[in-house]
Amino acid sequence: MAQDQTGQPQTGAEALVHTLIAGGVDTCFANPGTSEMHFVAALDRIPGIRCVLGLQENVVTGMADGYFRVTGRPAATLLHCGPGYANGIANLHNARRAGSGIVNIVGDHAVAHVAHDSPLTADVDALVGATAEWHAFSTAPERIGIDAARAIEAAGDGYGQVAALVLPADISWSAGGVSARPAVPRPPRVPDPAMIGRTARALRSGRRAVIILGTPAVAADLHPLLAGLAAATGATLMGSSTIARQPRGRGRLVLPAVPYPVDDAIARLDPFDVVVLVNCPPPIGFFLYPGRRSLLHRPDADVLVLSRADQDAAAALHALASELGVAPLPVPAPPAAPVPELSGPITPAGFAAVVAEALPAEAIVVNEAITLGGGFAAVMPHAAPCDWLTVTGGAIGGGLPLATGAAIGARADGRSDRRVVTLQADGSAAYTIQALWTQARESLPVTTLLLNNRAYAILLGEYAKVGAEPGPTARDMMSLDRPAIDWSAIARGFGVAAEAVATLEDLAAALKRALSHPGPMLVDVRFPQEG
Repeated sequence: MAQDQTGQPQTGAEALVHTLIAGGVDTCFANPGTSEMHFVAALDRIPGIRCVLGLQENVVTGMADGYFRVTGRPAATLLHCGPGYANGIANLHNARRAGSGIVNIVGDHAVAHVAHDSPLTADVDALVGATAEWHAFSTAPERIGIDAARAIEAAGDGYGQVAALVLPADISWSAGGVSARPAVPRPPRVPDPAMIGRTARALRSGRRAVIILGTPAVAADLHPLLAGLAAATGATLMGSSTIARQPRGRGRLVLPAVPYPVDDAIARLDPFDVVVLVNCPPPIGFFLYPGRRSLLHRPDADVLVLSRADQDAAAALHALASELGVAPLPVPAPPAAPVPELSGPITPAGFAAVVAEALPAEAIVVNEAITLGGGFAAVMPHAAPCDWLTVTGGAIGGGLPLATGAAIGARADGRSDRRVVTLQADGSAAYTIQALWTQARESLPVTTLLLNNRAYAILLGEYAKVGAEPGPTARDMMSLDRPAIDWSAIARGFGVAAEAVATLEDLAAALKRALSHPGPMLVDVRFPQEG
């Protein structure tokens, strides 16, 4: 019979826990059910993994995403059968787009029970196969360690991947479990020298060029090199719309993102003859509109992939600089930003200015502001240095779980002093508001700024793009009144301090209180309602 490190026999669940610990997984975000009780019992008996409870699976998966973005280490999730995994898919989609590494442990019925098609039975293998970049179905306690080791290796592969391991209940409870030690994950691949040379020639050609950067290409230590490349070649630098974590603030390079509105993006990219992609996909619209194109760059532009998503972005940029004879330069100071009126009703520009002025150094900002966050581009270059996380896959409801996981990740790295500030639209907050409860339970330093315009305002804009004027039915599907949501009361119900503000002066005072509050606090920021 297989034994643990003390020489005692172990179950499949115990072998799984030992393997996770051996692979450096120290945190498990969980919403367990009956099928996972033997695994929960093993977590109880074996020290080494901190368990964090989420009240809904999409909160659980979003927390794991935020944790990875801050620490660079995969956490585990524990999800209950196919429906539980399905509840978490939206934020796993965002995590996959972010390149986050996650080890999902998906409990399932005992193998012999599946044939009876009990009410909770689902095609778990199909669900995980459609959404995870690596998945396996564990079939024997003797193999659970090997399966878990491979899941950990897959989650840490390159810059990170979403992995899923299905754990039937009988594999968990059965004796004979064998743990394993995962191999060191493979680092990002070496970039293609031919693409380095081809890109260098294109940048020397005198044609107008834009370099679009993905997540690993915008690391703060690369900013001087990027500044040197831009100065030497005349190329414009932009950030991809899929950047998972971007250093922003004073001393950091200003990297405007490819605009979300299709017409704005096309106008921004049409002047460029050469489009260089560094660890990001080509710029495409989130949606296709009548009379528009999917690709946002000019159809005849020369598109060059300096490095793919699985290749070493830093190595590619250093090799390109060497090929061009370019040296790093100091990051240029940004131009002075206009100062908006900071009194009276709350406006997007005024809101951004108040927040940017108040941000503490090394804050983690999670942005799911959607329509009301446009004012930050002008003011963030003058804010304290911070990390900026976004909902990369477009599946709304990512902001609050991301912030929760980011705060837990900072604490795991010994940086519990880092304040997390969430710019949270009201419509998407309703998807995963349960994350506030975990913030309260864990006493996390998270300040949530709930941008309350009482509408799915982004849909009003999308409706206009299809050439229609919303009538009563359309407006009713885009408004969040009747009844108005009392966000402060909801936050307090989850154990989070809260207050509401309707002027910029009150916002500044409330934000000061929230940033000094030792635990989580929500500020209901009430924008004037349109119409």
